[in-house]
Amino acid sequence: MTRAPRRVGVEAVSTGKSAPIATKSGFSGIDKRPRQGAVAVHRLGLEGDDIVDTENHGGLDQAVYCYCRQDYDWWSAELGLELAAGRFGENLTLSGITTADIAVGDRLTGGGLVLEVTSPRIPCVTFAAHMDDSQFVSKFFRANRTGFYCRVINEGAVAAGDELDFSPFDGEPVPITELVERYGYRKLDAATLARFRAAPLHGETAAFLAEHYR
Repeated sequence: MTRAPRRVGVEAVSTGKSAPIATKSGFSGIDKRPRQGAVAVHRLGLEGDDIVDTENHGGLDQAVYCYCRQDYDWWSAELGLELAAGRFGENLTLSGITTADIAVGDRLTGGGLVLEVTSPRIPCVTFAAHMDDSQFVSKFFRANRTGFYCRVINEGAVAAGDELDFSPFDGEPVPITELVERYGYRKLDAATLARFRAAPLHGETAAFLAEHYR
């Protein structure tokens, strides 16, 4: 895990339109395609990006989903497939960083846009259907290369070819990979709980901890 500030490349900025998919919901915006030029990023996500299942996706704490090219390279070798930007349904495909480098509260900034990391991506059956692999949820979770969600602190715009400044959270880190490993958040010791509570977690995670660890 490398926590030093650095510049991170934006390989692609992708959005998706609601389209049929073989799941109970019947439709999803997971099939995202790279956009040309600057795309506006608002509090609830990227302009032109359809969020169909609003109960489980989108919202202030999941406004932007980021995935890392180095993690895609690992998956390409694992699956024997070329994986284009947007294949996992991410909005920003980033280079120069991996999921293992990221912790809650880290920030990505550029051109007025400020994103703050909140949580890992927890895979769902829609993702498995999109990948045409009924076992992909468990594969993705076990690999612990989930990418990460961000909230939008300052609205702005971003384009493929941009660079963003990566600034690590200045408190004790809560790595994205640790949140995946501890998913369910049971039997947390006092020190771990204090560290988690001191980080700007996804609101649902913070609410769970408040309810189960009084």
